[in-house]
Amino acid sequence: MDTPPVPQLRVEHLTMRFGGLVAIDDLSFAANRGEITAIIGPNGAGKTTVFNCITGFYKPTSGRLLLSLGDAVSEAEVAALTASGRRFHRTATGAVFLLERMPDYEIAARARVARTFQNIRLFPGMTVLENLIVAQHNRLMVASGWTVLGLVGARRYVQAEARAVELAKHWLERVGLTERADDPAGDLPYGAQRRLEIARAMCTEPALLCLDEPAAGLNPRESAELTEFLHSIQQEHGTSILLIEHDMSVVMEISDHVVVLEYGQKISDGPPDHVRNDPKVIAAYLGVEDKEVEEVEAEIAR
Repeated sequence: MDTPPVPQLRVEHLTMRFGGLVAIDDLSFAANRGEITAIIGPNGAGKTTVFNCITGFYKPTSGRLLLSLGDAVSEAEVAALTASGRRFHRTATGAVFLLERMPDYEIAARARVARTFQNIRLFPGMTVLENLIVAQHNRLMVASGWTVLGLVGARRYVQAEARAVELAKHWLERVGLTERADDPAGDLPYGAQRRLEIARAMCTEPALLCLDEPAAGLNPRESAELTEFLHSIQQEHGTSILLIEHDMSVVMEISDHVVVLEYGQKISDGPPDHVRNDPKVIAAYLGVEDKEVEEVEAEIAR
């Protein structure tokens, strides 16, 4: 018997207002553990705003963002955490976090959420290898006793530093950039910078990896390589991936689950084949009015 999927992230009644502008309006969906969930929609639909709420760049106006590590948590545990006013709760197998209550640095460090950006944000003056080591800053600072143990070369810091370098080298090899390890990151071609940014995020060993348009600016060959790379991350590491993407060939090829937004509201939610054939989705991408959705549906049925 198949085991039911375990939600890694539950977005419940998320609303984000900027003054009188409602960017996200009562949005709910779940991203299951070990799956690739895509958020798609026309420009201005609110996709990046959702990411910014999940990763702590914005504090939602209302709603709940629940991320769990370990086994599924019961509704009773969730209710108790919500009522307690705390940000997270340790369980027998992991932890459950209310991301809307947490600052961005704590979401990254404790809840193990990593992200990339629509506009590449590498450190261009640092080497390719240094970009991957700096991603492990939090662990290295803890191992150094916040500098002191690092200065005296304490054993635990030396071991942590060696592990950081090995992890960085591992991801360099995975993205085919070992030979460029000592080159400035800013000298890499655009596609290689995209791969490096994902590798840097993976060096934090995330439970949830949020990718904001990773295929933007890539040619068809690079997009195919990206799809293969993300599948390998999913399969080999069990990492849950939340993806914003405009390239529908990538979305339909790679996603287990697709959520479609329009003007901050969810208009479709389900497997790629369901979403692909949803008249509301087709109408949204064609830019037609709501009253024309039935005409689109009729056209499909012919």
